[in-house]
Amino acid sequence: MTKEDRDRAEARINKAAKAAEDAKSGRTDRDIAAKAALDNMARLRALRLAREAAQPARPTATVKKTRAKPNKSGEKGPALADWLASQQSGGRRT
Repeated sequence: MTKEDRDRAEARINKAAKAAEDAKSGRTDRDIAAKAALDNMARLRALRLAREAAQPARPTATVKKTRAKPNKSGEKGPALADWLASQQSGGRRT
């Protein structure tokens, strides 16, 4: 094996070792960034919960359900056919 061949082989080995080291440090950087994001979310959640606990309870909005009220006089409305005819003669299309 010549010196030139040995140098090429060493360069290949060094290149592979450097790539492995870069991948390892890149993974470490991602892990550090992910842990920082999770820590920040936990801190913000704790602040939000503390703020909500310190505020007085707000009343919840209640939805009133309305029912159709029957006619007080007991009268019935026009029959459906009559009502449709009046709508159609008034220019409305059904």
